[in-house]
Amino acid sequence: MALLPFLLALVAIASATDVTATPLVVRDSFLTLPLARHVNITGSQSVLARDRARARALRTHSSDSRSEYKPGGGNFPLSDLVTAYTADVLIGTPPTSYTLLVDTGSANTWVGAGKPYVKTGSSVDTGETVFIIYGSGALFGEEFMDTVKIGPLTIHNQSIGVAEETFGFPAGIDGILGCRPSASRIGPVDLTAGTVSRGGTVPTVLDNAVAQGLFRDEIVGISFEPSNCEGTSINGELTFGGIDPRRFTGRLDFVYVHRLVPGCASLYVGIDQSITYGLERRTILSSASGIVDTDAFTEYQQATGGVVDSTTGLLKITKEQYAGLKSLFFHIGEVRPLSAFLIPRTSGSTEIIISILACEQNTYEFTQNAQIWPRALNADIGGDAGSIYLVVA
Repeated sequence: MALLPFLLALVAIASATDVTATPLVVRDSFLTLPLARHVNITGSQSVLARDRARARALRTHSSDSRSEYKPGGGNFPLSDLVTAYTADVLIGTPPTSYTLLVDTGSANTWVGAGKPYVKTGSSVDTGETVFIIYGSGALFGEEFMDTVKIGPLTIHNQSIGVAEETFGFPAGIDGILGCRPSASRIGPVDLTAGTVSRGGTVPTVLDNAVAQGLFRDEIVGISFEPSNCEGTSINGELTFGGIDPRRFTGRLDFVYVHRLVPGCASLYVGIDQSITYGLERRTILSSASGIVDTDAFTEYQQATGGVVDSTTGLLKITKEQYAGLKSLFFHIGEVRPLSAFLIPRTSGSTEIIISILACEQNTYEFTQNAQIWPRALNADIGGDAGSIYLVVA
């Protein structure tokens, strides 16, 4: 069955700021950047353990955590990732090409994990130090201002980190392209705060692109296409500054995100959702925000009859169980068209607000195939070629 590319609409939801069009109008003034998919078959085979480590890191992460790096806590290096998506970015004048890991969950852009930073005529050393920790890695280095070229767009005076020491980053990755806007209205904790020795915040590539008039809307979208090949392949696309109508069908909805609620969900992109299994709507997860708890996994395991596979850490089901596998439904609350989120200012422009009014709930279905690991890639996670593994973990 052919699958349509998946649009990560939540990124667009979380990143829309100062939008001046009501209702939403799809524009052609946006940038699309191809993404390369890397399949890593040399790292740890426990997918579940890695996901749990990431969840623990998200739960404990705060702006204060950057002040002191504390290793351990079940962290796994990025070299253990089964898949990663990268983009080639040019930095400097004349430019040097760097392969950067695309990260919509962080805001800093930096290089030096693999290929060393090359100083050119546009490089300016600010004299500040940079220190960033992730759930699975860390870096220490200097801050430079430089020219960054992403596809056809050239961004001047962009702050970048130049790593002197790094931990937990795989071979072939030169650094990270932080795609999360740093605007404070995205959430109560700015993800760049405290990463540079001077204090304050660091404008992201998206912030500067908008400020320099390269495009208007502070929106990031990601689309992925299914891939059955190993190694590296171009099968995704990163969209800056707009929404690519080629990457989705039907209506594009927007949902309220948490800004003032304490906890993990409010630090990132938090939404309220519930999960049910089958048309009879067996409850897997009651309405909750942020990370799914372990009780939801137990409920899903009981509903599917899956058995935890000791090698991959994923649930394993038989062909007979797959034949009876029911759809998994994600019910996301407070979903509305973008126009419902906008109120006019006296200047005629608009801004996004957070409302406590109840509104329509949308349901998104994960069919049988959407719940299983691609069988052609079973070997990449240490699984058996003929087995069926569930990706819900």
